Amino acid sequence: VNPAFITDHPSCMSPLAKYHRSKPGMTERFELFVCKRELCNAYTELNNPVVQRQRFQEQAKQGEKDDEAMVPDESFCVALEYGLPPTGGWGMGIDR
Repeated sequence: VNPAFITDHPSCMSPLAKYHRSKPGMTERFELFVCKRELCNAYTELNNPVVQRQRFQEQAKQGEKDDEAMVPDESFCVALEYGLPPTGGWGMGIDR
């Protein structure tokens, strides 16, 4: 199987990724798959504290149904209020 990129994930699946600049409801995120295995997951970090709080609250509501849902992290949101420059996050490895 050739390498494949999955891009522009829905915001409900990527609570820490920044919202897409031109596609409402999507995020700036991609994953690389080779031979049916995920090798890389990367995204633009969300640096808006208001939107981050909203996403944490939405995930907390889903927490009863979804064991991967994140819990609200108020100290992280407060830190975002002080400012976070444009940042990216990524993970790569054969153990993914």
